[in-house]
Amino acid sequence: MRVAGQIDIAASPEQVWEFITDPERVLHFMSGITRWEVEGQQATGCGARYRMLMRVGSAEVGGTVEVVEYDELRDMAWNSVTGVDQRGRWRVRERAAGRTHVEFRLSYGVAGAGILGYVSERLSAPTVQNNIRRSLQQLKRAVEHEQLRRAAAERRSARASA
Repeated sequence: MRVAGQIDIAASPEQVWEFITDPERVLHFMSGITRWEVEGQQATGCGARYRMLMRVGSAEVGGTVEVVEYDELRDMAWNSVTGVDQRGRWRVRERAAGRTHVEFRLSYGVAGAGILGYVSERLSAPTVQNNIRRSLQQLKRAVEHEQLRRAAAERRSARASA
């Protein structure tokens, strides 16, 4: 099953990238994600591994994922190592006038479960799609709020220096 969403954010790609690649921030904006923990010594970049779980109905599903693509300020993708078969991707693209276009894609499947797996995928799709939509909205809100907070701090600092 494939689900995806996209949104434009009034911030630079650097500010967006800072949020989506920081494992400490993932739970603050990712809807439905109940666990996103670094596994091993590497916290970010290609080869980083995370234990992730997403609530779908009454179940928490997921497993260990590994970052397999990390193109600074542009793309981050992962594949499952254990648990539910999944592939995820963040795409970040600069737009005019200080805006950034963000896409989030997730493909998942229940391997070897036949017709029951197919039914499970179909039943979970609306929940997962809603989680992606809400995650993008929450990312936008968090990044834009952080940008406003930083600008206000800079103004206060400039007034204090004058």
